[in-house]
Amino acid sequence: MNSITKLTGIAISAVFLFAGPVWAEGNAKLGKKVFNKCRACHALKPGKKKLGPSLHGVIGRKAGSESYFKYSPAMKSSGIEWTEENLEKYLQAPKKFIPKNRMAFGGLKKKKDRKNIIAYIKSISK
Repeated sequence: MNSITKLTGIAISAVFLFAGPVWAEGNAKLGKKVFNKCRACHALKPGKKKLGPSLHGVIGRKAGSESYFKYSPAMKSSGIEWTEENLEKYLQAPKKFIPKNRMAFGGLKKKKDRKNIIAYIKSISK
């Protein structure tokens, strides 16, 4: 193997090594499109209530804690903090993650969609 081939292989490996974590976190631009499934019920402006609470700043917030919104008893008593990991699990199957909560949405089955929407929510919450 000549040195150019070795360097090319190293360069390609480096791209995948360093790009992997960024890709695993999700793509906010793609998440914006996925959020269209949520837009009818959730706003992204702080404090704006729709059928569901605003999702602005949801990451790091305790579930059922926005004072302006009437949550289900299940949500209020869940004790969950909306970490990216918990949000990803909830978005996969809301009724399974927090039984008896009021969210009617069935969930996002594709992991990439969940990761992308979380990236989008993070990007608008800055």
